[in-house]
Amino acid sequence: MWPTFKGEEWDKGMDQFAEKHFLVLDQFLPPLVLETVCKYFNSVEAEDRLKAAAIGPGKERTRISEIRSDFVHWLDRPLMPELETFFEGMDAIRASIAESLFLSLRGYEFHLAKYPKGAFYKPHFDQFNTRENRMISVVIYLNENWKPEHGGALKLHRPQVRLIEPVMNRMVMFRSDTVLHEVLPAHETRRSLTGWLLKHPATVGVLGI
Repeated sequence: MWPTFKGEEWDKGMDQFAEKHFLVLDQFLPPLVLETVCKYFNSVEAEDRLKAAAIGPGKERTRISEIRSDFVHWLDRPLMPELETFFEGMDAIRASIAESLFLSLRGYEFHLAKYPKGAFYKPHFDQFNTRENRMISVVIYLNENWKPEHGGALKLHRPQVRLIEPVMNRMVMFRSDTVLHEVLPAHETRRSLTGWLLKHPATVGVLGI
């Protein structure tokens, strides 16, 4: 059962996000939802459906391995009924954040991301210069028994410097337009469910961006 994303603790989190432009929450997904997401990720991996990630909006997307070297699988809600409980939670959190921060958040998009050993993503912003649909970035880590020596930390460069370890069921959200960040090289396979809360629905334009 998803939490309601209301109450004193949630309000404190929203206050921190408004002030610092990021928020970290551990044990984010309910156990059954986490199990379902991990099972789906395993099936995508087993069926070799992860594709080399690219950068840039829409038709301008290009694979530049010197900048990022991860692999992704985009999620499509109507085609993935097994993930419906995850999407229901995202509906709730999107609505709560929009209400708390007085934002217009009308959609989202998510993909699975896999960083093989040695993979990285150089410093970047998630919002493109040419399109401003991405408002808030959301990353949920799916790495069991992750240790600092495994690398792969999320490094926030500004507005403040912060290292965030990608431990199992940790959620990080941050402003897509103001938080410069990178993924440091992973020394073990690193997995996450990554997405963006959008100003317009994902069906607007190409992937809504």
